[in-house]
Amino acid sequence: MILVINTSSNGIDLLLDDKMAHFDSEKQAIGLPNAVNDFLEQNNVQMSDLSAIGVIVGPGSFTGIRMGIAYAKGLSIGLNIPVIGVNLFELYLHETPDAFVAIDSGRGDFFVASKIHEPCTMTIDEVESEQMKLPSTVGHKPYNLIFAKSIIEEKLKSGKIEPVIPMYLRPSYAEK
Repeated sequence: MILVINTSSNGIDLLLDDKMAHFDSEKQAIGLPNAVNDFLEQNNVQMSDLSAIGVIVGPGSFTGIRMGIAYAKGLSIGLNIPVIGVNLFELYLHETPDAFVAIDSGRGDFFVASKIHEPCTMTIDEVESEQMKLPSTVGHKPYNLIFAKSIIEEKLKSGKIEPVIPMYLRPSYAEK
């Protein structure tokens, strides 16, 4: 079984096979261990039943992403199972491969990617121009976390497990 952890935005989202749960939490670092334990218990799953941990690596909340990755890595080390990173662009493009993904960053610009655009940030003017190069635009609607499972399975099957690092598309406030 694969547990997927998403702390890239508000709250905590968890996925286990086809079961999903959202936990509201003002302090993700405090809530995440309890949310995972509760979610596994609700689904009659033991930590030892897990074969891999997936974690959303961004883009999104700087602190949330770092905390989710750290927790996922800690679990993977303790359980001796792989941890696999998945970014939000992969989720959107898994469902709509020919789309232009534009996610509002909440800071006056957009996180974007597509099959012809490497992940980056763009202004609204750039988004309006670049999105015309592809048949559809996504990112304005919620992504479907359920696709993370098949993305992780594909990565595991390929044997190319890359180090899990945060996907930051701009410097943090501290770096500015």
